[in-house]
Order: sequence, then structure tokens, then C-alpha cells
Amino acid sequence: MLEPTFLQGEQISKWCNGAAEDKVLIPNGYVGNPKGSQYIEINLKEADRRINMLLFYVRVYSGYYAGYGNSRLLFRTRIYLYDIIMEVTTMETKNIILKLRTERGMSQDELADKIMVTRQAVSRWENGDTVPNTDTLKLLSKEFDVSINTLLGEPRKLICQCCGMPIDDDSILGRDKDGTLNEEYCKWCYADGTYTYNDMDELIDVCVKNMVNENFTEEQARSYMKEMLPKLDYWNKYDELSDNGQFEEFKMQLINEINDLHIDGLPRVNKLNALVGKYVNLEYTLPNGQKVKFLDDQKTYLGNQLESEFGGDRCFGILAGMDFILVCTYEKAGENPELLIYKKR
Repeated sequence: MLEPTFLQGEQISKWCNGAAEDKVLIPNGYVGNPKGSQYIEINLKEADRRINMLLFYVRVYSGYYAGYGNSRLLFRTRIYLYDIIMEVTTMETKNIILKLRTERGMSQDELADKIMVTRQAVSRWENGDTVPNTDTLKLLSKEFDVSINTLLGEPRKLICQCCGMPIDDDSILGRDKDGTLNEEYCKWCYADGTYTYNDMDELIDVCVKNMVNENFTEEQARSYMKEMLPKLDYWNKYDELSDNGQFEEFKMQLINEINDLHIDGLPRVNKLNALVGKYVNLEYTLPNGQKVKFLDDQKTYLGNQLESEFGGDRCFGILAGMDFILVCTYEKAGENPELLIYKKR
């Protein structure tokens, strides 16, 4: 028989990191009045990773059944756990909001105006008296360009639900069409509201190239990816999330346009992969001596690297987006780049 557990900060941290005990009991009562209330048994092993979202969504589900994997949690009003969780996360959130605000040289009044709250509300957050509600967290996330997970002190360990890569920095999160950070995907798999992979085998081919080392063979990497990817949300919900092949059609259109350029020495292009601007934004010297970059470090593009048909130590680099095609050559590690074509579409 389990004894009722009043989760403290360390236990909550273990819970969020998936290292808690198999089962815990939490009081199901009014905030501030847990004594004498009924208890809810939570089987943490059966609950999937989304149970971590309880930290953030507990108020939303108050009064409803919420299904998480094989667990069903009943919150009749607001549960006592919410108060304890808020006490723990407040310690993190107050410092984070203060740091983000001061780094940007904003006063409490200026921040309040931008997110449509009072200066007193901002002051209460930074003093640790309260935390922003769900809607306000979204506004803060957009204003500071950080994830809600970061604002809450990173209670969840984020993993891309397409490729499985751990996401330990907001800079590699994908973005929705409105520029909002999406905590479910990395920017290689999801960019500007578009999923960049519709073929699991193609994704595996790309990932395996970056996984192989002296301790991890290509066969081991491929086997690992084939076992892991089907467990992720994107591939579980592929029929629901996919765009019925529209993005693949767009890629094929780009490939045809690139091949129609008939550039000497450039092999026929058959595939374009998702590439983040930060890693491929080379600086070119124009004929007038001006040095320029054409890409946005934060955006995701389609591209590839191909060896020249003429041999030598220079490779072709291809990059494309909705409104342009860029072809260049460069030496090892992108050294001495030369722009061949920058064409508006």
C-alpha cells in the first residue's frame, strides 16, 4: 500500500526527468487544503513522456479526465500538486524573466506594455510571488524569442519528435509560420510551419552520416534509427501531420530548376536536404570587392553538396528557398567560396 506523497522539489525534478519511483500518490483537493482529501495514484512508468506537460497544463485540465498513455488522471478542482510545482518553478522563472528583461535593456513598464499586463504583474513574477499564466507565457516566449520550456526553467527534456535529436538549446528549435518556436521539433525537421521529411528512409540516410564513428558503425546507427523513429510522434501521426506530398512536390520542382541551369561540372541533382543557414551561410566576394552573405542564420533551407564531375578539390554547394536558388563552389570546410549563381525564383 502506497503512502500519500507530498512531492517536494527534488522529487518533482526526478519526475520530470523520468527518474521518479514507479508510483506516487498525490492529494486531490483544493489548493491549500490537502488534508482529508482523496488521493490520486499515478503510475509513472505507464505514463508516457507527455506526463511532464502536467507541470505546464495542470490548470487547463483541472476538472477533467486527461489521458496520458495508459494513465488517467482525475482533477476535480485544482490539485495540491499545482501549488507545490508552482513554488518550485517560480524560483526558476522569476530569475529567468528578470535576466531576459535586463539583457534587453527593458524596464518593467516597457515589458508590461509589450505583453499587455501591468507593471505590478511583472514585478510579482520577478519577486517570485506568482508566475505568468499560459497565455502570458506564450507572449513572453514570442517577445524574448525563447521557448516556454526555457521560461519555466526547462522542466522538460526536449527531443525532436521527427528525428529524435535531443534539443538542449532554443536556437535549434523549429518555428511555426508566425515565427513562434515549436518545442516538438528541431529546425532541421520543421521550418516555417513545414515538415521537411516525408520519407523515413531518407531521414535515416541523413542522420546515419552524422552518427557513425569509431564506436558506432553504420549498421548499428541504421538499426538504432529504424527502431527509434517509429516511436516518435511525427511518424506515429504521419497521416495527420503530413501535407499529402506538397512539400515533396516543391522539392522536385526545385531540383528540376537547378538541373535546368546546366552548370558545367555540376552532377545531376537528385536530392535536397534540410540545412540550417547558420552552418551554410558563406561569405562571398563580389566583382566590386564587396563581401556579402545571402542567408539568414536562423532559417532552414534546402540544399546539397556535390563533388565536381571534373574532379579537383572544390565541391559544389547548392542552396534554395521559396524565392531563390544559389549555386557556389568551395574548398574543404567551406574555404575560399565562389558564387556562381544567385537566382531569384
